[in-house]
Amino acid sequence: MVNDQLKQAIIAASQEIGIDKIGFTTAADFEHLRPSLVAQKAAGHTTGFEHQNLDERLDPDLIFDQPQSIIAIALAYPTRMKQRPPRTDYHRGQFARASWGDDYHQILRNKMTALIAQIKELADQATEITFKPMVDTGELIDVAVAQRAGLGFIGRNGLLITPEFGSYVYLGEIITNLSLTPDQPMANQCGTCRRCIEACPPQALMGDGRLNGQRCLSYQTQTKGLMPAEFRPLIRNVIYGCDICQIVCPFNKGKDYHYHEDMEPDPEAVMPELVPLLSISNHDFKLKFGPMAGSWRGKKPLQRNAIIALVNLHDHSALPNLLAVIDTDPRPVIRATAAWAVGELAEQANPVLNDFLKQALAKEDPTNQEIIQEYQQALAKLAALEQQ
Repeated sequence: MVNDQLKQAIIAASQEIGIDKIGFTTAADFEHLRPSLVAQKAAGHTTGFEHQNLDERLDPDLIFDQPQSIIAIALAYPTRMKQRPPRTDYHRGQFARASWGDDYHQILRNKMTALIAQIKELADQATEITFKPMVDTGELIDVAVAQRAGLGFIGRNGLLITPEFGSYVYLGEIITNLSLTPDQPMANQCGTCRRCIEACPPQALMGDGRLNGQRCLSYQTQTKGLMPAEFRPLIRNVIYGCDICQIVCPFNKGKDYHYHEDMEPDPEAVMPELVPLLSISNHDFKLKFGPMAGSWRGKKPLQRNAIIALVNLHDHSALPNLLAVIDTDPRPVIRATAAWAVGELAEQANPVLNDFLKQALAKEDPTNQEIIQEYQQALAKLAALEQQ
């Protein structure tokens, strides 16, 4: 099958499989991105979640034998729940939209596996056709591939924005030794709009599509240590991810697509009750949150964030639960975050509370100054209440 005929057949196959958008580009390198990526790392703006070999991020030749083309795909995900969870006695947290439904990595892998099988049937070539599918954790930079393949443009927030679905898309790509006619890249259409930059609470967006990843709230919700104090009030009640820069984007206005059943959110999972989350067992955590992309770091970051969310929601009724966490949780970061929360939520002088925290502090490792400081700050807050 000649090149353009094969390309059109692949497009038709992708639609039957349920791929919402597909584009094609060459396997040429992305070397033009090197200065920007080097500068970002030098400035300390990277998160550590990126693939660590920069050469491999920029050159398909280093990760694939004789690459000729890259096929980029996009799947649109929903932005509104069909049904919200019921009101209960507990405050709820929330997961950002990109973590709704089943883990998108697996959804995309399944779609690309099906597409590769179809391409093998369509191509009918004497030489062996090879493929390397990637989602998010691969070597290449997803948004750069998708932009060059004509799926959309990279906005000021660093996300790919498609004309049809806005930035509410998951991206994947397949490197292949098939030669396929490339599509035309799409130019940036943000114009003078700076809504995402102005709306980002920690000012993590640099204005040119680059991001200070260390300041991004999505990154902060995924770390496992203590969250720096400046970011705690900024996450509000979001315990995983952040989509503020997407919500305010004009290209996303009214975008809400429900094309994929496995992307539909479970209301109880994406807006979980916070207090029960503090003491959830590993078994129940895996059962409830395991299928979601937001569970990839385990329950520790989510429980830490839940404690912070309770403070941001001024949930004074959670104090007994926080004391139980300090008393029984085996993890210093969780205990210390709970101690901080007690200091934030206490409304009046309470000698019993004061003594409890002092006794808990005495049990902590005195060499772990980060942990000790959280207790000391909480005790200082309680002491200030006694002076009022």
